[in-house]
Amino acid sequence: MNLSIVIPAHNEEKRIGQTLQHYHDFFNKIKKNNQFDFEMIVVLNACKDRTESVVKDISKGKKEIKYLNFEQGGKGFAIIEGFKHSLKNDFDLIGFVDADMSTSPEAFYDLVENINDYDGIIASRWLKDSVIKAKQSFLRIITSRAFNFLVRGLFLMPYRDSQCGAKLFKKEALDKVINELITTKWAFDVDLLYKLRKHNYKVLEYPTTWIDKSESKLNLMKVPFNMFAAIVRLKLLELKLDFVVRFYDKFIKRIPN
Repeated sequence: MNLSIVIPAHNEEKRIGQTLQHYHDFFNKIKKNNQFDFEMIVVLNACKDRTESVVKDISKGKKEIKYLNFEQGGKGFAIIEGFKHSLKNDFDLIGFVDADMSTSPEAFYDLVENINDYDGIIASRWLKDSVIKAKQSFLRIITSRAFNFLVRGLFLMPYRDSQCGAKLFKKEALDKVINELITTKWAFDVDLLYKLRKHNYKVLEYPTTWIDKSESKLNLMKVPFNMFAAIVRLKLLELKLDFVVRFYDKFIKRIPN
């Protein structure tokens, strides 16, 4: 079995080095003990800082760490490009994790060990046995729960947490849906899970240990609006209401956020 971990990175010079070092050390031990091969593919998107230099430096002598660099594109775009790279190189298991290491390598390996006969497995912060380290703000909790409620209502999906940044899939499932994904921004995770369900792939939601990074770069005033707008737009696209989407996009652009 071999594993490819995609790590999207946008201006992550302060955090990507530690994440790569910890993940490489952990999975290198697994590789030696279990004849388990892996790669880590960092996908830089629109970076304006020293992220590329940091990745270059830390990858020296570590053949498992590779990177792609794109001048534009958001997180979803970066993950899709990473997935395409991994599919071309015929990895059995392909997943992604956030660059801030909110999901530890140990927690990500839990996904590897528990995917079993499922086609995919996603980390969840909102299941009974999930553990969240560091207190989240009330606004972040409310926003996350409201977003999840909207996703479950619009797309009839059972998942309590579609947005946790740690997911893993078998190559056959990803290969089937990769060219069907229509959004590369805020609604990417929902689009991916929805397409997998449409093809009757089974995705397990699994409790995780998640470390809330207080230094997160997300603007908690702008993000909720962008996420909700993206979900509604995705639903309109799924309903083939392209003409409505054109008006919707114009309307959204006029709203200050």
